[in-house]
Amino acid sequence: MSYKSMSGISVSTDVTRKILIIDCADAQGLIAKITGVCFAHQLNIVNNKEFVDHAQGRFFMRTVLEGDINEAEFLKAMAEVLPEQNHLKLVDAGTKRVVVMVTKEAHCLGDLLMKSYYGGLDVEIAAVVGNYDILRSLVEKFDIPFHFVSHEGLNREDHEKAMLEVIKPYDADYVVLAKYMRVLTPEFVAQFPNRIINIHHSFLPAFIGASPYKQAWDRGVKIIGATAHFVNNCLDEGPIIKQDVISVDHSYSAEDLAHQGRDVEKSVLSKALQLVLNEQVVVYGNKTVVF
Repeated sequence: MSYKSMSGISVSTDVTRKILIIDCADAQGLIAKITGVCFAHQLNIVNNKEFVDHAQGRFFMRTVLEGDINEAEFLKAMAEVLPEQNHLKLVDAGTKRVVVMVTKEAHCLGDLLMKSYYGGLDVEIAAVVGNYDILRSLVEKFDIPFHFVSHEGLNREDHEKAMLEVIKPYDADYVVLAKYMRVLTPEFVAQFPNRIINIHHSFLPAFIGASPYKQAWDRGVKIIGATAHFVNNCLDEGPIIKQDVISVDHSYSAEDLAHQGRDVEKSVLSKALQLVLNEQVVVYGNKTVVF
């Protein structure tokens, strides 16, 4: 992109924007050292946030940078000023690609489609893949490919292989489970480490597994919630990204709880996805730092 200056000379307005994520052992003077490397490479710091987990002795930093970046030289210089045990990531700012996996329920998917279409969510939904064909017409209204991969007559491993054959060519940054109601195998999860985002219809760690609203009703809860988390090999126990709750009372049936919970589910999922897309979430152990 460029514009004409008063003198008629064309001036470029293209600016490379990157996001630097640092996770390392805490040490004195880290911020000065990190910003010093940025200055030495003539990079402008647009935004910067840091956090120290004193219990674990870990330092976390998210920095938005602008400028002409030689990535290899910059990362080499940055690694030289950090403690040896560090994780460095430098990624492009801007729109990411996702593939959404669904079963039958439309509320979370519909919310993502609408927000993506109208710019409320900075994401490209490359495709939607379902183990039922029910949501095809909704997806195709947005001119997005829908792939029906039935699980009927297939064991879980073979079904997931068929799903992967569809998903892999899209080269998505993340896979989003928008009420995909099948447990994924470790083999599938390993294809997308910390890149599968699930919405669980309860305020974890309460009511793990199936029928959480029935479990909540049985306990007579006074709040219900939803949890967006990364998927790992422990059912509904992956690192938590975002949670929210609403109040309920004794008059609600289990069906009422499920109905009310849908609004929380779609809100939590879209907010969690935006945080992840913005590179505001750092996973360490089974926890997250959310900037």
